[in-house]
Amino acid sequence: MRWSYIRRWKFTDSCGRPEMPSALHLGCVHDAQVPNSKRREFLKMGVAIAGAAGLATVVDPREVFGQVRVFPPPPPAVSPIAGLMDTHVHAAPDVFGRSVDDEEVAILYKERGLEALVLKNHVVSTADRAWFARKHVAGLKVFGGIVLNSAVGGINPDAVNWMWRMQGGFGRVVWFPTFDADNHVKHFKDAPEAIKVLGADGKVLPAVRDVLKICAEQKLVVHTGHLSPTEALTVIEAGRDIGVNRLVVTHAQFEVVNMTLEQMKKAASMGAKLELCAMGTLMGPEAHLEWMRHWRRVKIEETVAAVKDVGAQNFILATDLGQTGNPSPADGLQLFVSDLMKAGVSKDDVTKMGREVTGNLLMG
Repeated sequence: MRWSYIRRWKFTDSCGRPEMPSALHLGCVHDAQVPNSKRREFLKMGVAIAGAAGLATVVDPREVFGQVRVFPPPPPAVSPIAGLMDTHVHAAPDVFGRSVDDEEVAILYKERGLEALVLKNHVVSTADRAWFARKHVAGLKVFGGIVLNSAVGGINPDAVNWMWRMQGGFGRVVWFPTFDADNHVKHFKDAPEAIKVLGADGKVLPAVRDVLKICAEQKLVVHTGHLSPTEALTVIEAGRDIGVNRLVVTHAQFEVVNMTLEQMKKAASMGAKLELCAMGTLMGPEAHLEWMRHWRRVKIEETVAAVKDVGAQNFILATDLGQTGNPSPADGLQLFVSDLMKAGVSKDDVTKMGREVTGNLLMG
């Protein structure tokens, strides 16, 4: 039996007799039979058209209007992260799973109105990749750097020299060891020991001083990586004495560093900035990714407390995102900034941390 649509939303069978169709028969009603101008009235009668195959069910109108429909919010009129910078982004290609590549993350950030980002890789320099990202995504400032893990020879002044010399001059950041740091492997019991930055006398090693001298001469940003608070403070002091004026404690709140407020204040008093990372809120025993569950979660409330106690002028914003399974860096930064503001950090302070302080480090 075929159903046809006639005036006043009555249905007839093939003999013209009016009759209410069943859910199955109503599948024969095509879009061409229901004028666009009448769709709303059609739905009010309790007929819901659903599914790509044109299947439908008959629903009591009172039931339709009694249901609560929930949709994602519309995109913000103005990006809440417009004008900010992210100093800690992981992207493909890499030895670890990454959700986006250099070009894709640059496109995402440009669409959100960000001014700059820094590409980080634990095993290779990203100075050349910053050049390519800028070539493919014009209008976004992309920087790179080098992490002094074993893959590049550890505390290797030559590696730093070749990094900053890369075409374009976009290699601006030097991280001391991360997962190859002596503090990291001992904390997580990965190995008996690894790359050290201090000697038995508690002073920085000669190779560390050589790296810091290059960073001072070339105005590079020095990150402490996964050094312990004691190691980080010693490197910061040595760097300041040598003439480095762009110093950052990498994700100061993360478990592997875990600086106290007093240690943060001491670092700030020596001229260092403290990096706040969005990924900290995704860690902990309840983390959706298993490998992140052995890192303690950094609650948004403790980040807000640190900003208020130490002072927004001493912090920079970043994400440390890009891992497969995690939010994209752009989404993660937007969520992080929104949560900080909901918890009491002012928009002015967000701008100060995410733009002014960071801009002075990278481009000042």
